Amino acid sequence: MTAKTLTPASICKYGNTFIWLFLAVYFFFTPVILIIYYLSDPGLKGRGIPRFAFRIHKSLAPRYEKWAIHRIKSGKAKDLGTDVIAPTEWPVFGSVFYLWANESLQQAWEQDKTLSKVAPKVYAAGSIEAAAALVADPGHASWVRQHWGDDYLHEENVFYRMLLIGGLTSYHKLLGGDKYLDLLRDQVETLSKELDESKYGLLDDYPNQCFPTDVAAAIAAIKRADSLLGTDHSEFIKRSIRGFEGNLLDPTTGLPPYFAGATSGNIDIARGCSNQWGTTWAAEVWPETANKWYANFEKYFWQRRFGAVGFREFLKDDYADEWYIDVDSGPVIAGFGASACAFGVGAARANNRFDNAYQLGAEVIAASAPLPDGTLLTARYLSNAAHAKFTGEACLLFSFTRMPQDKPIVAQNVPLPAAVYWMLGLYIFVGATTVMAAILALRKWEKTASKKVYRFQRAQLILWCILIITGIVLAVRNDLFYGLLLILLAQLLPRFAKKERAQVTSTLPNKT
Repeated sequence: MTAKTLTPASICKYGNTFIWLFLAVYFFFTPVILIIYYLSDPGLKGRGIPRFAFRIHKSLAPRYEKWAIHRIKSGKAKDLGTDVIAPTEWPVFGSVFYLWANESLQQAWEQDKTLSKVAPKVYAAGSIEAAAALVADPGHASWVRQHWGDDYLHEENVFYRMLLIGGLTSYHKLLGGDKYLDLLRDQVETLSKELDESKYGLLDDYPNQCFPTDVAAAIAAIKRADSLLGTDHSEFIKRSIRGFEGNLLDPTTGLPPYFAGATSGNIDIARGCSNQWGTTWAAEVWPETANKWYANFEKYFWQRRFGAVGFREFLKDDYADEWYIDVDSGPVIAGFGASACAFGVGAARANNRFDNAYQLGAEVIAASAPLPDGTLLTARYLSNAAHAKFTGEACLLFSFTRMPQDKPIVAQNVPLPAAVYWMLGLYIFVGATTVMAAILALRKWEKTASKKVYRFQRAQLILWCILIITGIVLAVRNDLFYGLLLILLAQLLPRFAKKERAQVTSTLPNKT
């Protein structure tokens, strides 16, 4: 068909075919190339922070800045109740994960300036400022204020106060100044004192809800703040191991429990989603204990199954919850816990187990569907689109930027899990199928086009252009879901009627 014979209907049809080819390349073939490239990064095996973390971070920084500023101005957080977890917790802890990752990337850059032409704290300064503002925003503390009342900054509330200390410490290490120093110092002193005076060294996150590994994270945050504030809580940190000894550990695994009674000393079982968290932070405060915990974590929760490796959410011999989901564990698939595996990358790296970190990290990369613009599509999809759409990517950045306290033991001769090859094959298969289907559909249309009548062709073409252009604009502006939805709606055009039916209709007598 030459350019002279192009019609509005054919423009729509050829345009739709081009879009399907582009989508196949962008969402399936390009990720294969990126996955292979990322897997070749020596940082995955322990030679520093992976270089691809800088690429993802540079892409995420302007998006995170824009989102965080809009989130604060919107005031959405003030209207949320305590009955929702993701909309209340995720914006804050996602921002803290983002700040922690920034701090680690900056430290790596200071040791090796070939990692980036510009320092992370320079090109991401706006997003660092915005993330810290969100963490310190009183509106984003509305849910813990409902739990604890107006004294929420000085009564237990471990999870939120840990996030305050951790996020603001990273902010000051990156940008300096004294903007949040008074708040930070107050939280370090009051939380450490309250933990030290508690019955078992444990406090609640929410009333009657104590999660011990959040306490471990809080202790690590206090230690990190010491190096900034010039304070010394080393004796407190030594004493605080009391909350993670003896009867306060799961008797089967020797690991901290998922849940405990802060005043009763009663404990629940250990779980994957909590122990990836505890072993990550214990490596900074109690290295020897952390090594034991990680060894037990691997012993009781690491599994090889269906060509994949990773951490289970529940014990190896517990097959009751092979398929499960909650807000902490994420999806549990054939025993593998999404949270346990995604954050398990960070736990393995922090504990100098780059053999596990390489295999698990390779699977996470392959499953994340990396896109050319730096987006990790699966992580974006699993985040909360309405309230915390970048949390998944911030969390993965956190995991891939963990490093051990001592010299890394580089993983040698560690094979890729078969699941990685299967996922690569799946991308190629779906991409190739999409290309073939688009081409075959076009050829079929070309053969039958003469048998169809297209009414209002120009109006259909205008509508098609509006859908395509609007969809592209939304996708570029980080509303990927709605952008793709409009582009897919455009595939319904052009609409037509069979010529034979049109001819019959035209022979009917007119009513007079």
